[in-house]
Amino acid sequence: MGDAEVIEVATPEAMEALGGSVARMLRAGDVLVLSGDLGAGKTTFTRGLGEALGVRGPVTSPTFVLARTHPNLGDGPALVHVDAYRLDSALELDDLDIDFARSVVVVEWGEGLIEALAESYLAVRIDRPHGAAPVLGSSASEGEEPIEPRSVTVRRVGPRWL
Repeated sequence: MGDAEVIEVATPEAMEALGGSVARMLRAGDVLVLSGDLGAGKTTFTRGLGEALGVRGPVTSPTFVLARTHPNLGDGPALVHVDAYRLDSALELDDLDIDFARSVVVVEWGEGLIEALAESYLAVRIDRPHGAAPVLGSSASEGEEPIEPRSVTVRRVGPRWL
């Protein structure tokens, strides 16, 4: 994926598949900082990542908890899904006592927080169009929201990704 790569994602299914592709690069101890507007596809991406890692689900938006651990159903690492939206500092994130060494940790809204706790991480930013005409996907039906393509930027930070 290089130092920074921009990937166009046309459908929710493709976003989930991208999460699965990224999961195949990950191992215990890896941290992923996931950012983007509400509804950008962060949880869809994380769902695909969790499925590819083989963790117990379902992976859902961490609305009511700060961190949820999804144990691995095999011998791989657990997935820790963190919602850092309500945290004010890296110290509060550290207070969650996350097992970074034996898990893959996804921190939504973690920009500006994770840098103090992790030397290496993947920064994944999902941008959705604003004001553009949406594209109706083949899976869109009456009453469903139309599918809007997303732009996903993956950036590697730190010695793990050299």
